[in-house]
Amino acid sequence: MGYGLTSKMLVNLVDGCAQAKNVVPGAAMWTLDDGRAVRTTVTEVTGAKARQAVEVVTDHMGFVASPDLLLATPDGWTHARDAAGATVAWTPARKLCRERFAIRVGYEFGYFVGATCADGTVGKNYVSLVVNEERFAARYATALTACTGLPARLEPVSRPSGYLKRDLAGFRVRVVSSYLSDALRHYVGGDPHHMRQRFPRVVLRDMETFSGFLDGYVEGDGCRLRHWAASMITSANVPFLAEIAPIIGARFTPSKHSVASQLCVSDRWQSRNTFAPEHHPTEPPESTWVQVREVRPRPAGGTKPFTFYSYRLSPHPTFLVNGHLVREPW
Repeated sequence: MGYGLTSKMLVNLVDGCAQAKNVVPGAAMWTLDDGRAVRTTVTEVTGAKARQAVEVVTDHMGFVASPDLLLATPDGWTHARDAAGATVAWTPARKLCRERFAIRVGYEFGYFVGATCADGTVGKNYVSLVVNEERFAARYATALTACTGLPARLEPVSRPSGYLKRDLAGFRVRVVSSYLSDALRHYVGGDPHHMRQRFPRVVLRDMETFSGFLDGYVEGDGCRLRHWAASMITSANVPFLAEIAPIIGARFTPSKHSVASQLCVSDRWQSRNTFAPEHHPTEPPESTWVQVREVRPRPAGGTKPFTFYSYRLSPHPTFLVNGHLVREPW
């Protein structure tokens, strides 16, 4: 029995997609390790002929392979011939070539996340902040660059004011990075909309990071109190404020008469000893699960059999076929 893929199936090399027959020893391939895209290297390529193949059709696309090829499922590995109805690991192939960078936690990281949660916009492949105050925008840009290494700069913009009925001058900070936007989406539970986002528990790494988060969030959705050493946060996202309150040892009662509620943040909240550090990964998960809709038998036509190509790889024995995680049988 031949193992692997038919000759024209596309595999995800680090340098781009290639047909299975064109992969050579030494080529770097993409794979998934603990839900994140990593590299592995081809050490050996073998070919074998067989007359039986299957076409695996998932939510996104199909591929033709040996019936014995293994696909990753939440319950372990399953053969391609038995995968109908199963859920298999997959990652968008178009995102494999994007830049990945180490996110440095600390005060700047917390400030960047807090300001983004308050006033930022998380797009499909970008993160931006548009505000009136140049000082706020400059501080946000500095924090963003410090924790990600991505260059960020201020751009003068104008935006309409519904209250004043005229355009106001402002400043925008915008960075194009699908990796960063995916990370922020992951931190807040998947939906970055200000009314639906969840409290990003990734900022609970240490006191310094959480302090930065509070400062960034207050800068965007809060203000200093005049007669008390404290700040006031105002938000209509009640569950978000409710999660912050016990961390800073504050009482929180949602408003019954207004859409927005308020949470008071005392300057002495750290002395209450209510902060408990938590460890959460800063890297966004890059894999998801898709369903196998159908597995179709594909017998060889005429007298010409299929040629299946299989690979030995190191350090990871797995690789990606059109974004689907597979491996050879043991």
